[in-house]
Amino acid sequence: MSRNGRVVMQTEGTSGVSRRDLLSLIGVVAGSATAEIKTDNGTTYSASIVGIDPVTDLALLKIDSARDDFTPVRLADQMPRVGAWVLAIGNPFGLDGTVTAGIVSAGKRNVGANSSEDLIQIDAPVNQGNSGGPTFDVDGNVIGVNTAIFSPSGGSVGIAFAIPAPTVKSVVAQLKDNGKVSRGWIGVQIQPVTAEIADNLGLKASEGALVADPQPNGPAAKAGILAGDVITAVNGNAVKDARDLAKQIGGMAPGGTAKLTVWRKGEEKTFSIALGELPNQREARATTMPDSSGPEGTDVPRLGLTVVPAGQVAGSGSEGVVVTEVDPNGIASDQGVKTGDVILEVGGKKVANPADVHGVLDAAQKDGKRTVLLRVKSGDATKFVALRLGKA
Repeated sequence: MSRNGRVVMQTEGTSGVSRRDLLSLIGVVAGSATAEIKTDNGTTYSASIVGIDPVTDLALLKIDSARDDFTPVRLADQMPRVGAWVLAIGNPFGLDGTVTAGIVSAGKRNVGANSSEDLIQIDAPVNQGNSGGPTFDVDGNVIGVNTAIFSPSGGSVGIAFAIPAPTVKSVVAQLKDNGKVSRGWIGVQIQPVTAEIADNLGLKASEGALVADPQPNGPAAKAGILAGDVITAVNGNAVKDARDLAKQIGGMAPGGTAKLTVWRKGEEKTFSIALGELPNQREARATTMPDSSGPEGTDVPRLGLTVVPAGQVAGSGSEGVVVTEVDPNGIASDQGVKTGDVILEVGGKKVANPADVHGVLDAAQKDGKRTVLLRVKSGDATKFVALRLGKA
């Protein structure tokens, strides 16, 4: 399912949008200022695009017509219960107005495409072309908007996902008023806290969001948040995991202030952060992979790696050490470390050469630590990797 802006328009009812101007419809828009809407009787209407929200993949259109008798649909007020019967409507394979039936299989799913949203999982057959279509409950309320399917083959396997009606309402209201959706943003790369990472950092439970990299000059960096911090609460509300943090921050208005509770080196600290606005589109940057045929590296057998100083490998920057070889049967390989990755820190200490790496590992082993935490840059992404310490 391509992410081109699912067309969803709410009329009169719970959202308070004028029935004269807006119409509920099915379709997809791609980067243009206008669209055409075709009804069941073959009539075509022109429409202008009020706004598109790339995060949820929803768009709002305004029909250019003097008609005021379009029949509105009602968006449900809450998430449906698991097991409830639903009907999905769409245009699979170009077959207009196709209706399929099923049940709600699960709620609050996340499949990556809508990383900060809880999606509704349904088992009504949904195929390519269904995107943007509504899913109704048995009372005729729209409980969600079809947005994605899970399919190894490209066809329906009874696992589809819909954007919940409450999310649609919120997005539509902001698109109508502002032409865009504004979300809070603190400027950090985050990742889940695994059991190994929690053990290494002295956390009692594998909860919270680990800061892999604060964006330079971003709100978090300006407030003093560092790589390796674990954000455990926002305004006193516990953060379950990285996705929960993204959802909580994204639900706040830019320009406001958030108080973050952070676990840092065995201590709990609090930071006040001025929220920025989440960019709708991020600039794509080309990534140059280092040439692994460069200088001969130094083995780190305890990790199953060979490394050289980053400055000796073109395109790798000046910080850290570059992985030039990975033992396929080694510890690092098991955790996804690969040739070309840049190791910035080991055990919370910056490393500039192989000797630094060996020194940190020696100290960790003397302290009786079972794992060591690596901060690794892979392409444009930075992450922490917990590795079990092997023998020297």
